[in-house]
Amino acid sequence: MSIGLFYLLGSVVLDIMANLSLEHSDGFRRRRWGALAVVAIMSAFALLALAVQTLDLFMAYAIWGVLSITGTALATWMVFGQRLNWISWLGISLLILAILLMRLGG
Repeated sequence: MSIGLFYLLGSVVLDIMANLSLEHSDGFRRRRWGALAVVAIMSAFALLALAVQTLDLFMAYAIWGVLSITGTALATWMVFGQRLNWISWLGISLLILAILLMRLGG
Protein backbone atom coordinates (compact mmCIF):
# COMPACT_ATOMS: atom_id res chain seq x y z
CA MET A 1 0.00 0.00 0.00
CA SER A 2 1.33 3.39 -0.93
CA ILE A 3 1.43 6.42 1.33
CA GLY A 4 -0.87 8.13 -1.16
CA LEU A 5 -3.62 5.67 -0.32
CA PHE A 6 -3.27 6.48 3.38
CA TYR A 7 -3.51 10.20 2.57
CA LEU A 8 -6.57 9.48 0.46
CA LEU A 9 -8.31 7.50 3.22
CA GLY A 10 -7.47 10.21 5.76
CA SER A 11 -8.96 12.76 3.41
CA VAL A 12 -12.15 10.70 3.16
CA VAL A 13 -12.47 10.51 6.95
CA LEU A 14 -11.97 14.27 7.26
CA ASP A 15 -14.55 14.92 4.53
CA ILE A 16 -17.13 12.78 6.34
CA MET A 17 -16.33 14.61 9.58
CA ALA A 18 -16.78 17.93 7.76
CA ASN A 19 -20.18 16.84 6.44
CA LEU A 20 -21.36 15.72 9.86
CA SER A 21 -20.10 18.94 11.44
CA LEU A 22 -21.89 20.95 8.79
CA GLU A 23 -25.15 19.19 9.63
CA HIS A 24 -24.53 19.79 13.35
CA SER A 25 -23.88 23.48 12.65
CA ASP A 26 -27.54 23.99 11.68
CA GLY A 27 -26.74 26.31 8.80
CA PHE A 28 -23.77 27.81 10.69
CA ARG A 29 -26.01 28.91 13.57
CA ARG A 30 -23.76 26.83 15.81
CA ARG A 31 -20.52 28.51 14.86
CA ARG A 32 -18.13 26.07 16.48
CA TRP A 33 -19.56 23.21 14.46
CA GLY A 34 -19.43 25.39 11.36
CA ALA A 35 -15.80 26.29 12.01
CA LEU A 36 -14.96 22.63 12.55
CA ALA A 37 -16.62 21.82 9.20
CA VAL A 38 -14.49 24.43 7.41
CA VAL A 39 -11.24 23.27 9.04
CA ALA A 40 -12.05 19.61 8.36
CA ILE A 41 -12.81 20.17 4.66
CA MET A 42 -9.68 22.28 4.21
CA SER A 43 -7.64 19.53 5.85
CA ALA A 44 -9.35 16.91 3.68
CA PHE A 45 -8.32 18.73 0.51
CA ALA A 46 -4.79 19.19 1.83
CA LEU A 47 -4.51 15.42 2.31
CA LEU A 48 -6.07 14.84 -1.11
CA ALA A 49 -3.39 17.10 -2.60
CA LEU A 50 -0.73 14.94 -0.95
CA ALA A 51 -2.44 11.78 -2.20
CA VAL A 52 -2.33 12.86 -5.84
CA GLN A 53 1.43 13.18 -5.66
CA THR A 54 1.59 9.38 -5.84
CA LEU A 55 -1.84 8.46 -7.26
CA ASP A 56 -3.44 9.33 -10.57
CA LEU A 57 -5.69 12.36 -10.10
CA PHE A 58 -8.75 10.91 -11.83
CA MET A 59 -8.64 7.70 -9.76
CA ALA A 60 -7.86 9.45 -6.49
CA TYR A 61 -10.69 11.94 -6.93
CA ALA A 62 -13.15 9.29 -8.07
CA ILE A 63 -12.33 7.00 -5.13
CA TRP A 64 -12.44 9.96 -2.74
CA GLY A 65 -15.85 10.95 -4.05
CA VAL A 66 -17.50 7.56 -3.83
CA LEU A 67 -16.04 6.76 -0.40
CA SER A 68 -17.04 10.18 0.92
CA ILE A 69 -20.57 9.88 -0.44
CA THR A 70 -21.02 6.36 0.88
CA GLY A 71 -19.41 7.19 4.23
CA THR A 72 -21.54 10.30 4.66
CA ALA A 73 -24.69 8.33 3.84
CA LEU A 74 -23.81 5.70 6.45
CA ALA A 75 -22.69 8.26 9.04
CA THR A 76 -25.81 10.41 8.71
CA TRP A 77 -27.92 7.28 9.07
CA MET A 78 -26.06 6.28 12.26
CA VAL A 79 -25.83 9.77 13.79
CA PHE A 80 -29.00 11.52 12.59
CA GLY A 81 -31.25 8.63 11.60
CA GLN A 82 -31.39 9.84 7.99
CA ARG A 83 -32.16 7.01 5.60
CA LEU A 84 -31.69 6.58 1.89
CA ASN A 85 -34.28 4.88 -0.27
CA TRP A 86 -33.46 1.98 -2.57
CA ILE A 87 -32.99 4.26 -5.57
CA SER A 88 -30.32 6.22 -3.70
CA TRP A 89 -28.56 3.00 -2.71
CA LEU A 90 -28.73 1.88 -6.32
CA GLY A 91 -27.04 5.13 -7.33
CA ILE A 92 -24.26 4.59 -4.80
CA SER A 93 -23.86 1.03 -6.06
CA LEU A 94 -23.50 2.33 -9.61
CA LEU A 95 -20.83 4.78 -8.45
CA ILE A 96 -18.88 1.96 -6.84
CA LEU A 97 -19.25 -0.13 -10.00
CA ALA A 98 -18.00 2.79 -12.08
CA ILE A 99 -14.88 3.10 -9.91
CA LEU A 100 -14.20 -0.63 -10.25
CA LEU A 101 -14.57 -0.42 -14.02
CA MET A 102 -12.26 2.59 -14.16
CA ARG A 103 -9.69 0.72 -12.10
CA LEU A 104 -9.90 -2.35 -14.31
CA GLY A 105 -9.58 -0.23 -17.42
CA GLY A 106 -6.69 1.78 -16.37
